[in-house]
Amino acid sequence: MAKQNSILGEQPKNAPEFKLNPGSTSILLIFVTLCLVAFAVLCVVSSNSDRKLGGKVINRTGEYYAACNRAQSLIADIDHELLSAYKFAKGDEEVFYNSVGGSSRSFVIDINSKQKLYVELSLLYPKEGSDDPFYKITSWKVSSGSSGSTITIE
Repeated sequence: MAKQNSILGEQPKNAPEFKLNPGSTSILLIFVTLCLVAFAVLCVVSSNSDRKLGGKVINRTGEYYAACNRAQSLIADIDHELLSAYKFAKGDEEVFYNSVGGSSRSFVIDINSKQKLYVELSLLYPKEGSDDPFYKITSWKVSSGSSGSTITIE
């Protein structure tokens, strides 16, 4: 007979009884809602900080590339000056270096109030009739205070 009761969906008499209080579902629902609200607040805070960081990165990148553009403009001016000195020297390397003031040039460009771009050029005297350049960039350095990142080009 016990088998027949089990088939009809009734529990055997010696099985433990599980009762659910009517308020426990409300407590569970409140707990889940609080968890979802906490995760939503964390997501909003995280996305806001990501947005602020992205804005700072955009500004710093723009400032760096503006400084690079100014440096390239100065290098173009130096290149024109070197071409004029080369034409003036008429094949005399010593006259060329004396007219340009030595064998190297360097300059500093402000990126922002905390960073500077240091550029160093090594001036070259091209061989007669060649298309060799008048300079070689030997250092392109971004510095902020005592430390900085350097790109040395060889």
